[in-house]
Amino acid sequence: MRALFPGSFDPVTRGHRDVLRRAALLFDEVVVCVMVNPSKTGRFPVAERLDRLRAAAADLGNVTVDSHTGGLLADYCRRAGIDVVVRGVRGIHDLDHEMPMARMNHRLAGVETFFITADPALRHVSSTLVTAMG
Repeated sequence: MRALFPGSFDPVTRGHRDVLRRAALLFDEVVVCVMVNPSKTGRFPVAERLDRLRAAAADLGNVTVDSHTGGLLADYCRRAGIDVVVRGVRGIHDLDHEMPMARMNHRLAGVETFFITADPALRHVSSTLVTAMG
């Protein structure tokens, strides 16, 4: 089964790496994908985020790295033959945010969302916090 781990990964955090490694143990293939919103300016260029993800997945033989600009996640899943979207959740606020998107992705593309809970030691880490600490 193919799974997609999408995100901005701006920057890639230890929490992202943890979720990616755990997902790689559960699925035949994991595509980790930098989802690019053309109306937003990221802190790190997309090419650098892709390089950091490739480095994080270097020892994971069933992980590939990609990017997607504009368009819906559901469109990417349909085109790539993705069955499952993997999302890391740190707490109830993340879950509240993710649930409507999970339902919509299921409705639009028939993909299920698989939630991986954050490692308690990394639960406080977010890309926004890492960026703010600069």
